[in-house]
Amino acid sequence: MLLHKRRQEEGAVFRRVFSLSLKAIIAQFIDFTHDSSIINVMHALTLLIISLLVFALAYRFYAKFIITKILILDDKRPTPAHTFKDGRDYHPTNKFVLFGHHFAAISGAGPLVGPVLAAQFGFLPGFLWILIGAVLGGAVHDMVILFASVRTKGLSLTRLARKNISTTAGLITGIAILFIIVTALAGLALVVVNALSESSWATFTIAMTIPAALIVSLYMYKLRPGKIIEASLIGVAIVVAGVVFGEPLSKSSFGQYFLFSKPALSIILPIYGFIASILPVWLLLCPRDYLSSYMKIGTILFLIVGIFIVNPQIKMPAFTSFIHGGGPIIPGKVWPFVCITIACGAISGFHSLVASGTTPKMINRESDIRMIGFGAMLVEAVVSIMALIAATVLLPGDYFAINVPVSLFHTLGLNITQLPEIEKMTGELLAGRTGGAVSLAAGMSVILSSIPGMKHLMGYWYHFAIMFEALFILTTVDTGTRVARYIFEELIKLANPRGKKIKSLAGIALSGAIISCLWGYLVYNGDISTIWPMFGVANQLLATLALLVGTLYILRQTKKWPYALITFLPAIFMFVTTITAGILNITDNYLPKHDFQGNLNAALSAVMIALVVIIFFESLKKISQVKKSLASALPAEISQLK
Repeated sequence: MLLHKRRQEEGAVFRRVFSLSLKAIIAQFIDFTHDSSIINVMHALTLLIISLLVFALAYRFYAKFIITKILILDDKRPTPAHTFKDGRDYHPTNKFVLFGHHFAAISGAGPLVGPVLAAQFGFLPGFLWILIGAVLGGAVHDMVILFASVRTKGLSLTRLARKNISTTAGLITGIAILFIIVTALAGLALVVVNALSESSWATFTIAMTIPAALIVSLYMYKLRPGKIIEASLIGVAIVVAGVVFGEPLSKSSFGQYFLFSKPALSIILPIYGFIASILPVWLLLCPRDYLSSYMKIGTILFLIVGIFIVNPQIKMPAFTSFIHGGGPIIPGKVWPFVCITIACGAISGFHSLVASGTTPKMINRESDIRMIGFGAMLVEAVVSIMALIAATVLLPGDYFAINVPVSLFHTLGLNITQLPEIEKMTGELLAGRTGGAVSLAAGMSVILSSIPGMKHLMGYWYHFAIMFEALFILTTVDTGTRVARYIFEELIKLANPRGKKIKSLAGIALSGAIISCLWGYLVYNGDISTIWPMFGVANQLLATLALLVGTLYILRQTKKWPYALITFLPAIFMFVTTITAGILNITDNYLPKHDFQGNLNAALSAVMIALVVIIFFESLKKISQVKKSLASALPAEISQLK
């Protein structure tokens, strides 16, 4: 009785808070519709409070509903980390450390760069998509796949598709994932290349995170086992030292050793990805992700504090003329491309690879799944909101001057206003630095340097922001390369069932090298206007596949079709949106280039689309079969009860 009353009270609070949130959002819509001077009255704090409120309610109520009514977590069941513990891939991990790894692995370039690039449509389309997509799509997607993998001995998405859909679907899913993840890694790495090129300060800072991670791992697991706080303080101190000493080093004769061109970085990054993918997870991957994740979260929290103090105005309009297409950054109309461009900031298929790759092999207890699966996605959505705010506090002319090649910017008819002052304060040339990372760092430095007493530190804030972004992305690159290695090895096993599983260091190194070379080629020969849309399409096609796998898993486990709708409805939306974007990319972006790279991108996109279409209809067929079998079994169960 008391429990029922408490739930009624919680429900009343939820309805009241939700009603107030909805009224606030509707009020903003009315302002957008009737006030042509909205760019002068919208403030960042309004967007931030609405988003934090929505995400908190989603975690408290929607996530709880899913774990108690649909998934039903059970801490008494041993997880794969305990059952198959081997010290390399399977390793029970503290939930806070694992949250750090998982968050760092899933939050690559998407939540940072995607919203920045999508700001060309105005701030409102991206803001609404992040709220809706993250709560109803991304967080559900991540938690369901993570739970399914943990309950099936840590199976990858490929094997989950084979188990829940069909053998054919499993094989095609593996091939599709390999195509998709290679494209995704190229898109992520290209952002790092653009951010670090010709900047010894930024490169030195990032380089320091590698020895920091190695020291943390040795300290945490060998020298002082279990002393997480001590290891964390040491690692953070080393990373901060990299930021502080990066400036004098860049001005000294040693700076030239950390000054690399884009082609050089396009070779260095795949080599790094290869090495990170074959080392034991506890040595570099997990501690580096853990260390960087809390640096990231700390930075975001500090940026939130800065927004509360400064409350900057949003300078970008709610909608720009580019919502109808013809944008200089991302070609195409606001739909479907805002959903594709923001990518990981709202929903990301790449997350399903982590949720069925490294993370389920390290889950200590099933109750950790809610925080790690659902919670990490919502934190990433907060990061996306912050990135959108940082980009849109820049004046439109300054924003486009950074994100568009100089020769193209002059054709837009926009004026540069504050950019020369920002360049002077940061000590970097920012105009024409496409890719989104530089404009995000500029926006963050503008906000943080506006805090009283911080104006003279803009240069440090800018380079700290560059380090912050590159850390986000590199942790995804090394995890993604490792996951791609897993999938490549699985495909070899499927092609040759009688062959042994690859366990030798030589075999692991060879598969890691092949994956690194594939995405490295795309980075070396691509640019942001071609790679990022292809990455977005590939990423969301993968999300569609994962949601379909989740639908069948829920339907089989619960035997209730209404419960399966939590993944099926987002799957339908993502399928329609992504297929549309993929076709438009081919016809309007790649083929008109009339060169080898354009034709290659078109061919890769066509293959990915074809594979996903096959799996989509195979899934619908399987869903129909399962529903019919459940319907036919129902009368027999009723008669047995009688």
